[in-house]
Amino acid sequence: MEKACKKCRVIIAQGDVCPICGASEMTLKWSGYVVIMNVEKSELAKKLGINANGTYALSINA
Repeated sequence: MEKACKKCRVIIAQGDVCPICGASEMTLKWSGYVVIMNVEKSELAKKLGINANGTYALSINA
């Protein structure tokens, strides 16, 4: 089951440590997602405060 990092919202399929920010607080309670493929050109990434390519949860339901 995919988990989302509570700090940066990146979605991961394996592990318990976020590959983007290094946090270990993960949750299964997330909804919606966005895939950022080119963070330098993405207006959405800028608006969401995303700094690295990847798949991110839109909402964390902690």
